[in-house]
Amino acid sequence: MRFDGVLRISAVLVVVLAAVMVEESSAEYTKMKTKTMKHRNAYATMMYMGTPRDYEFYVATRVLIRSLAKLNVEADLVVIASRDVPVRWERALKEEDGAKVVSVDNVNNPYRNQSNFDKRFKLTLNKLYAWSLVDYDRVVMLDSDNLFLQKTDELFQCGQFCAVFINPCIFHTGLFVLQPSKRVFDDMINEVRVGRENPDGADQGFIGSYFPELLNQPMFYPPSNGSILDGNFRLPLGYQMDATYYYLRLRWSIPCGPNSVITFPGAPWLKPWYWWSWPVLPLGLQWHEQRRRTLGYGGELPVVFIQILLYLGILAMIRLARPNLTRLSHRRSEKPAASFQFALKLAAFWSILAAYAIPFLIIPTTIHPLLGWGLFLLGSSTFSFLAATVFLLPILSVLVPSLGIFGVLLVMAFPWYPDGVVRGLCIFVYAFCAAPVVWTAAVRMAAAIRSSIDRDAFFAVKSGESLSPSRFNKWC
Repeated sequence: MRFDGVLRISAVLVVVLAAVMVEESSAEYTKMKTKTMKHRNAYATMMYMGTPRDYEFYVATRVLIRSLAKLNVEADLVVIASRDVPVRWERALKEEDGAKVVSVDNVNNPYRNQSNFDKRFKLTLNKLYAWSLVDYDRVVMLDSDNLFLQKTDELFQCGQFCAVFINPCIFHTGLFVLQPSKRVFDDMINEVRVGRENPDGADQGFIGSYFPELLNQPMFYPPSNGSILDGNFRLPLGYQMDATYYYLRLRWSIPCGPNSVITFPGAPWLKPWYWWSWPVLPLGLQWHEQRRRTLGYGGELPVVFIQILLYLGILAMIRLARPNLTRLSHRRSEKPAASFQFALKLAAFWSILAAYAIPFLIIPTTIHPLLGWGLFLLGSSTFSFLAATVFLLPILSVLVPSLGIFGVLLVMAFPWYPDGVVRGLCIFVYAFCAAPVVWTAAVRMAAAIRSSIDRDAFFAVKSGESLSPSRFNKWC
């Protein structure tokens, strides 16, 4: 089968996959609008602007809100949004997702000059506004990277403050229960102004400092009669299951309390909504399945289809223009200088790197992983084929990185590993075996470029010109 035929088939498969995703999303979740009825309790999250990842967190917030609505929780859904959040985003949260948006001024962070301060947490103290929601008896405050496995309304039976210790000594503020109080809120804001001790300069350090005795409090177990408890409690670990535990065992094994909520507190660029996070982190696919069943991918699919058409157009152009490109590549220079040799090799090297960098950079970051990786492989193969044609490189050698990436995806996504350690060892063995293949492909490409330059140099020498070998040529 011809190479461009394979790419055409791959593109068709990607289009079919996207069509199926759109059909399933629209059939199962056609524009859900939650009834705005008043409840005694609320699930709340926050949204603010000022980071390069504002849109990604906007998408994650919408998925969180819709997933809670799909669980039919008996509570209002509230988004604490800073006043600079775009109006169209607020309108979507209200009209399409059924959330109540509370606009607030950003809390000035006095800890931003600390040596260990992370700038991406500059506005996380807005989470303190949860205590100002005094219209509710209890509020469950959430980060947008939580993945709910089941309904957790029993949390509203907890006391004045309840949180989970995913770290042995520090509770995690990705999910906690609170009783709103104007007095507590005003006191917290005052403590922020006077610079209360804050180990990390963010919401977690401040709230941990404000409730220092939580580790010594009893564990929360919801009363069977539905009564509401008084006091502070520790929540069972099942309400904030750190995804890291799963990656070690590839299954959940948390006996203390119900397995209800997964949190992703790890590296910011491996959050579950990024398409490249799966299969590096297996649970990313579970998050995207939740998105497919709730929000869908209507915002990203037009860009995906445009990219598919672009790649197919480039393949068609290469097929039609290949004879002319080949003749251009074979054109012999009258006076090939050392600088020309260096420039040619450098251009070939960067064109191969660009063949893999460009598709990665232009794919919508929050698209489904299967569609994202399919689009990446299609784009990288297309640009690799273009580079191989222009620089007379062996096509199989140029495609080795694409084939290697496809192989490692299969190795990482293999579903029957007994645990994460075996999975890691298998990935290491694959990388060890693939390294000689990648090196051989690189040597073959360097030899092909050198052979092309030597042909040009032969004609120059015949004409009486002498060429000094470049340092880059010796390296090849």
